Amino acid sequence: MVDILHQVGVVASLDDVYRAVATPEGVAGWWSVDTTGKSDVGGQLAVRFGGDGGFDLEILELDPAGRVRWRVVGGPDEWIGTEINWRLDQRGKYTIVDFTHVGWREPTELMHECSTKWAVFLMSLKALVETGRGRPAPDDVQISDGH
Repeated sequence: MVDILHQVGVVASLDDVYRAVATPEGVAGWWSVDTTGKSDVGGQLAVRFGGDGGFDLEILELDPAGRVRWRVVGGPDEWIGTEINWRLDQRGKYTIVDFTHVGWREPTELMHECSTKWAVFLMSLKALVETGRGRPAPDDVQISDGH
């Protein structure tokens, strides 16, 4: 199995970054405006991208001390069963976001494209928490035709 790994420092409190990744309202501010669900372990988030489909995420862990974990239960075949993990660590004025998307069966073209898009969305998360305005889909940075 192969994984996607990224890290970004956000000039904000751990609590602010946690809310941005642990709540549907937060996720809608940086990933996709069409995000619904509840912030409950065992619940689900639904993240949609118009005609490009979307993802259903089972919430596995919500720890305000700095951990959020999701399992992909709906979406493209390559995503099903993978996990998206957030580890947050306050270091001075920065909250360090360690992001992993783990459990890919093999390194496919889709995985490489998703790695780039995750970086785009992590910068959107950074902008949201630092300035109050992210660039969630459909207003995200496009990296290829339709993505």
